[in-house]
Amino acid sequence: MPITIALAGKGGVGKTTIAALVIRYLVETQPGSILAIDADPSSNLNMALGLPLDWTVGDIREDLLSQVKQSLTAGGAAMGALPGGVSKHEYLAYEVRSALSEGPRFDLIAMGRSEGQGCYCAVNHNLREVIDGISKNYRYVVIDNEAGMEHLSRRTTRDVQHLLVVSDPTQRGLVAAQRIASFRHELDIDIENTHLIINRLPGAVPPPLKAFVDTLDFPLLGTVPQDETIVEYEYSGRPAIEVDADSPVYQAVSAMLAKIL
Repeated sequence: MPITIALAGKGGVGKTTIAALVIRYLVETQPGSILAIDADPSSNLNMALGLPLDWTVGDIREDLLSQVKQSLTAGGAAMGALPGGVSKHEYLAYEVRSALSEGPRFDLIAMGRSEGQGCYCAVNHNLREVIDGISKNYRYVVIDNEAGMEHLSRRTTRDVQHLLVVSDPTQRGLVAAQRIASFRHELDIDIENTHLIINRLPGAVPPPLKAFVDTLDFPLLGTVPQDETIVEYEYSGRPAIEVDADSPVYQAVSAMLAKIL
């Protein structure tokens, strides 16, 4: 079974950059391959990893439903079979595997857009089985989630060993992180460990923030310093995974992962 690390946080806190550096740390220090799942509808983890992204699971799902509707309109099988007798599961398995973007010892799949109008239950059930089946081939699965962790709640992945909740160094950010972390009690999956990461901290944790952190029901794993190099990478679109090994940001992420793995 793979070890699953999920990241969550409100938009703009640098969660995707940290996800990319988590993947780099695993590549450099851990055996086995890594599957990166971009579960944020904005789908930009590929940019942080330096990989192309031509096709998302959302695109595949919509294409399948379009084919099923065309088949029914043309008098196809009552259950909406695809042309040529291909089952929905077979179609999804082939398309999802074809959509994987390949990197050095890690692959990426992006979940993409959310559902439009119509019934998605059967398709989502098949997608869960397909993605879980693919995940078995990897040692680690790293998931970059949207704030609400919708894809975790819909069980598109297996149980999570480490949930990393990322916040900026503000009271508002920590309140948002607290709310996001509280969702874990509502999910129908087992999250073994939940940790807080404070990102873009320009120094030591100020006493008011430290006092608030001490009230949370999940521990502070560590902090990531503000770094102008990362800011320059974000401005230029250069992949965050390429930052120098001695980067303070990468060193901070590495130290945190060394604690939990």
